[in-house]
Amino acid sequence: MEPTRTATATRVAAAACTALLALTVTACTDEDVDKAKDTVASATAKAGDVVASATEAAASELAKVKDGVNAKGDVKAADAKPDGDRITAEITATNSSDKKADYTISVNFRDSDGNLLDAVVLNINGVDPGSSKSGTARSNRSLSGTPKVEIGQALRH
Repeated sequence: MEPTRTATATRVAAAACTALLALTVTACTDEDVDKAKDTVASATAKAGDVVASATEAAASELAKVKDGVNAKGDVKAADAKPDGDRITAEITATNSSDKKADYTISVNFRDSDGNLLDAVVLNINGVDPGSSKSGTARSNRSLSGTPKVEIGQALRH
């Protein structure tokens, strides 16, 4: 499986941190230490940019929903499962209202430490009152391991 940008950036940052520590311990010049610090900062920024981009895209999609009500309690996420080079999770919306409704749901994928790895938006349309309907959230990019899935926000409209 090809490494993700986030995983690659994390590995680069770890390697750079190791290099920075080695440079510091071996009494290299201040210039060498500064170069290593720049490498660490660059790798960390790239990893953050990928997640920030996904988060902004999800927020933008949620902002398009007009007259939506908070329905996070209506929505449940199953455990993450690998699907080729991506991660998926079944999301189920149970309509607690008395009218047919559509759901727009932000789904977050987090690592075991709780760090946000990816965010997607899923629409589940035409859920009858008192009924449930499911859809599949699929990560935007390859994610390593088995991330935890959480509902970030859910709007019923």
